[in-house]
Amino acid sequence: MRDQQNRDIRVSQGGIYSCRGTRGNPVYYTDISDVVTIEKTISNKVVVKQQPNWPQIFRGETITLTCEVQEGGETTEWEYEWRGPSTPTQWTHNNDVTFRVSESSSGDYMCKSRRRDDSYSSTEWSEAFTLSGSNKPRATLTAGTTIIPVGGSVTLTCSVQSSDGWKYEWFRRTQTTSEVQIRDQENRDIRVSQGGIYSCRGTRGNPVYYTDKSDDVTIEITFSNKVVVKQQPNWPQIFRGETITLTCEVQEGGETTEWEYEWRGPRTPTQWTHNNDVTFVVSESSSGDYMCKSRRRDDSYSSTEWSEAFTLSVSTDQPKAQITSHMRDIPVGGSVTLNCSVNASSSSSGWKYYWYRDEKSSEALTTQDAVFHSNGQISVSQEGLYRCRGGRGNSVYYTEDSQSVRIDKKAAPEPESSSFLTPLIVGLVCGVLLILLLLLLLCRFKQSKDSFFVRTRSTNQSSAMNHMIKDEAQHSRHASTVQGDACVYESIKDLHDTQNDDSVLYAQVSHDRAKTKKDNDDSLLYAQVYYTKAKPKRHKGKPAPAAADETVYSEVKSQTALD
Repeated sequence: MRDQQNRDIRVSQGGIYSCRGTRGNPVYYTDISDVVTIEKTISNKVVVKQQPNWPQIFRGETITLTCEVQEGGETTEWEYEWRGPSTPTQWTHNNDVTFRVSESSSGDYMCKSRRRDDSYSSTEWSEAFTLSGSNKPRATLTAGTTIIPVGGSVTLTCSVQSSDGWKYEWFRRTQTTSEVQIRDQENRDIRVSQGGIYSCRGTRGNPVYYTDKSDDVTIEITFSNKVVVKQQPNWPQIFRGETITLTCEVQEGGETTEWEYEWRGPRTPTQWTHNNDVTFVVSESSSGDYMCKSRRRDDSYSSTEWSEAFTLSVSTDQPKAQITSHMRDIPVGGSVTLNCSVNASSSSSGWKYYWYRDEKSSEALTTQDAVFHSNGQISVSQEGLYRCRGGRGNSVYYTEDSQSVRIDKKAAPEPESSSFLTPLIVGLVCGVLLILLLLLLLCRFKQSKDSFFVRTRSTNQSSAMNHMIKDEAQHSRHASTVQGDACVYESIKDLHDTQNDDSVLYAQVSHDRAKTKKDNDDSLLYAQVYYTKAKPKRHKGKPAPAAADETVYSEVKSQTALD
């Protein structure tokens, strides 16, 4: 630079500058200095832009960064320089850089530009563009419902969280078929009417970037067949410790189809099974609602709806048996009937009854020990201490034992020797009474010194009656000399005579001595009793009726005859 000899100069043109010193005459030159490159900054502004311009970039995606010169630089040919983790450091004619985002790609990116014909005139560095690479995303698949109603369809939605620019790929498979892509579906939402296992993933960019696949969603078609949960045994009341079976029955024409079953409840499996029933011992935790559904074995994604809930309510208290009997004594040659029942709810049923005799016995009675009737009733003819309990089910569930009841036998009456004992005893009693009466009369007879004494308390006794008595006495005396008979008369006033009427009772006792000594065993005593009714009162104009005499005879053998 000819016009610049000063130590300091000012330059406005870019280039490579150097200098040297000179002095003396002749001129002495120093070595030339190192060069200094001076660049001229032009006013054009540059900006770094991203393509595609998605707000969130994931590791593995491919992007392009572009350096754009603004403010009238459209007709100028430029060169570009980059500064950043994954960009070239030399000037290049290309205004963009393309690379695959990785963990090392994250950071700030800047660029500047210069004219190709003036390599020492360039723009300022652009503002920093910050690139942050996120982990690979996973698609999310959601379904409004996983059960397709009969003749209907369901909507499936695939999404990638917090990002844009996605298209979607859909896949379906079954347990027996491999996964295939649904080619005609690229939208975010699709409608399906076929059962199966569905999944999806997002795609974007060129080359295409894929997200991870979503979780599987199982879609089932609903059959019209109805299913019902039934309990066996079907007792209305279930007690803790009993064993029951719940059965899932497919109705409405499902008889010829092979089914699988799924259960939902406190004590049931949660996976599909070929068994349509579950058996378990009931506990407190068994209480709750049980439901089931069914599907065809050859189509695992077509199933029935869930059955209506079957509510199992468990009674925690063990029931107790109760024994009753109207009799506690066994009659001779008979039996006593015992009844056993379960002291539980009136809806409790299905009980069989087991009977035991004696407290320590654990062996139930058999048909050799008692006569068994229906409804927990037996007849027993052996005395003892009886108790019972109820049992039902298979394996048998037992109630608590009932209280014990003692059954005793009645004492047997003395046996009768023959059928004539009863009249004989009655006759003997009557005979004894008559003998006592005769002894009383004989005693009075002796006191009168063998004379007949006739006592009468009636003052109005008729003369006809006195004459009859005397004739009877003379006749008896005469009979005594001929046959050896003794006769006694006793006049006894009627005990009910309170008006001193003429009712008279006569007693004549005769002892037959006419028999020979050989026939003494047949000696007889006769008691002849006369009863004279009182004369009725006369009424004016009417004749008095004659008094009626009644005679009673009693034959009693003497002691010698009895012996």
